[in-house]
Amino acid sequence: MTGIYEFIIGLFIIIGSLLSLIATIGAIRLPDVYTRNHAIAKATTLGVMMILLGALIYFMVFESHFNSRLLLAILFIFMTAPISGHLIGRAAYHSGVKMAESSVTDDLGRDLQKKEKSKSRNL
Repeated sequence: MTGIYEFIIGLFIIIGSLLSLIATIGAIRLPDVYTRNHAIAKATTLGVMMILLGALIYFMVFESHFNSRLLLAILFIFMTAPISGHLIGRAAYHSGVKMAESSVTDDLGRDLQKKEKSKSRNL
């Protein structure tokens, strides 16, 4: 029975490590801040949560105690990492960081430009 638990724990840790590696590769290879931010926020969040879940299961099965700090870490990372990724992307957008050339249209930017033009005309 412990062999099954060892396999599950190892699987969680390996998957989490691979997701963190994928996030690192995405941060290096992707062209602009928005796609880098997306890769880092999503893959790293899931990767770290998988590693911590593997550690939580290890302590429950082999050390016979429940580690509440690991559960709190999983909860806080689950709540804060996507929000911080969103806020970083939003700050980059509002500070005028350009996207890499693509076929994506920026509907929000057009609306903001129209509002700024109408404000400048009214002054």
